[in-house]
Amino acid sequence: MARSAAIIGAGMAGLACAAQLAAAGCMVRLFDKGRRAGGRLSSKPVSAGGHDFFFDYGAQYLTARDPDFVAQIADWERAGIVARWPAAGGDAWVGVPGMAAIVAHRAAAHDVRWSSHIRGARRDRDGWWLRHDEGVEGPFDLIVLALPAEQTVEVAAPIDPGLAELAGAHPSAPCWTLMLGFDAPLAVADVPEVGGPIDFAARNPSKPGHDGGEAWTIHATAEWSRRHLDDARESVAAALYQAFRDRAGPLPDPVHAAAHRWRYARSGKAGIGAYARPDIGLAACGDWLIAPRVESAWLSGRRAAQALL
Repeated sequence: MARSAAIIGAGMAGLACAAQLAAAGCMVRLFDKGRRAGGRLSSKPVSAGGHDFFFDYGAQYLTARDPDFVAQIADWERAGIVARWPAAGGDAWVGVPGMAAIVAHRAAAHDVRWSSHIRGARRDRDGWWLRHDEGVEGPFDLIVLALPAEQTVEVAAPIDPGLAELAGAHPSAPCWTLMLGFDAPLAVADVPEVGGPIDFAARNPSKPGHDGGEAWTIHATAEWSRRHLDDARESVAAALYQAFRDRAGPLPDPVHAAAHRWRYARSGKAGIGAYARPDIGLAACGDWLIAPRVESAWLSGRRAAQALL
């Protein structure tokens, strides 16, 4: 009889884990509190000032070093899901038409329950049961926590204190992100040199397959984001825009400006690959178990599945 698996979190790690489990014959269901595919690879269109903008406002690109992930990138390139972005370096890849397309493509192959916030898990002799706002689902033979470290702590504490302790020791760094839309192209490099409170800045339409007007994504440094974590969005937007002007030179007023707070942007670095308890059918995966890279999330998800299998 095929085993059943529930994966909490449908980002890169959870979906990589799902693919491995499904290939082994498991019946897999994923739960994600987000409304749509994306997570930290989120993209979105915005209309403002008579212009249509498109923003990647999470991770701006990904790179591949591990041979298996290099092969996966090659498959995605052949399918038209990713393309090289030379402005960010020879090894930079972006999703087409946005970073979220990578996750959306992978999610389409699985049973994903969006807008489903898992509040807790328990195990009895029949298996694992998950509790969310609409009730309880189960039993499942296996469960996988594919969540940021902080959210892993919340779910794991009652069921595996060792996992909760590990996750608590590797917290994420926050990031304030500013999305700017302008009437016309700026006389600024696509990926300009930055500093001060700004960690990275990019012209979104310079990415292959990205349509729309002059859209810019500005990421603040982790240190600055931590100091201003609870500031109002308006004041954060104003401060980061001023910092961008200080670096880029005189700029026109934007027709769109919005700040987004990522509480769990850059993961910790446990360096163990994945966490697994095959004896009870529990695993955890995510970039925080390796290092803060998109590739790490993919690798961790696969390793968690392999350990359970």
